[in-house]
Amino acid sequence: MNVEQADIERGLQSLGLNEGACVLVHSSLRSFGVVAGGARSVAAALVSVCGTVVVPAGTWDDRTGLPCPPGLERPNNAASVAGTWEEFDAALSAAVPWSKDLPIDKDLGVIPEAVRRGFPHSRSSHPLVAFLGVGPDARQIADASRLDWPLGPIEVLEELDGYVLMLGVDYRSSTTIHLAEQRLGRSRFYRYAKAAPGVWMELPNVPGQSHRFNDIEPDVHHLTREVSIGTCRARLIRVRRVLRAATARMEADAGALLCEDDECRCGAARRQREEWLRRG
Repeated sequence: MNVEQADIERGLQSLGLNEGACVLVHSSLRSFGVVAGGARSVAAALVSVCGTVVVPAGTWDDRTGLPCPPGLERPNNAASVAGTWEEFDAALSAAVPWSKDLPIDKDLGVIPEAVRRGFPHSRSSHPLVAFLGVGPDARQIADASRLDWPLGPIEVLEELDGYVLMLGVDYRSSTTIHLAEQRLGRSRFYRYAKAAPGVWMELPNVPGQSHRFNDIEPDVHHLTREVSIGTCRARLIRVRRVLRAATARMEADAGALLCEDDECRCGAARRQREEWLRRG
């Protein structure tokens, strides 16, 4: 199906989005069908319709991310650990120092990179888990990110009564659920990044996996607006409602929304939550 920028704009407007909306976008270009102008047209439609557009803007894969240095393993951290310091030094040499000008990781989709390239923006400074925004609230959102608390931008979206917009993706892409996890002592991992030539840093509270985040869908389906744009399933829900539903699930079950593989980050996240409960 061929999709024009105007089709995308009409679809976004039919969801109720307008110049007053602040939206965190998770997206798949392929889901639309054939888009005239590609990712640039989707980015332009988002910026045209919405007041503030926020996209994930991490640079972890093949750029700034590093393995855990040997001997520095932490409990329930589920990190990849370098076998020797020589191996770690080689990874440090190959990695790219963090910069706000780095391209966004491809596994976050091509639309965020089109937003970065196409519009004046504010970008948070976390070397692994960054966000980028366009619009009047973008600077406030980006500035809420700290090295010790990278999901601060989502807390500002919560305060602004913002939205999560899923364009052809599902809740496994929803970083908002990770904030609910971390507030309950879960999915708070230490990870490592190249900060400058020859310099590495340890970063706390990096979120984990999202293998079973779709389990939340029955709890929020009635709170979600949905339209089709081309072949894209576009869904819109308030950030507050996602946080509330995810929190309720995890308060009832420490392992909610996690897969059952005890060796992956899901198992480590569950153990973090159980330890947090034991500490009271």
